[in-house]
Amino acid sequence: MSWLVWIIFGLVVGAIAKFIHPGKDPGGWIVSIIIGILGAVVGGWIGTFLGFGDVDGFNLKSIILAVGGAVLLLFVYNKVKK
Repeated sequence: MSWLVWIIFGLVVGAIAKFIHPGKDPGGWIVSIIIGILGAVVGGWIGTFLGFGDVDGFNLKSIILAVGGAVLLLFVYNKVKK
C-alpha cells in the first residue's frame, strides 16, 4: 500500500480503536492516526505470528487485525502516560 493509503487506513483504524477504547488521550487525532498506523503494523505482526495472516489492504480481516493492534497500543499508551 502507498503512504497515503496507510495514512487513511490509520485514520480509520485509529477512529475505530478510539471508539472501542475511549478515554482522554493527549494529542487528539494526530496521535490516533499514528496509533492506528502502528496498530496496523502490530496487528499484522501478531496476526502473522499466530497464523491469522497479515494486514494487506482494505478488507475485513486487515481491519480487525489493525484495530486489535491499535486497541492494544491505546491500552499500553494510557498505562505509560499515567
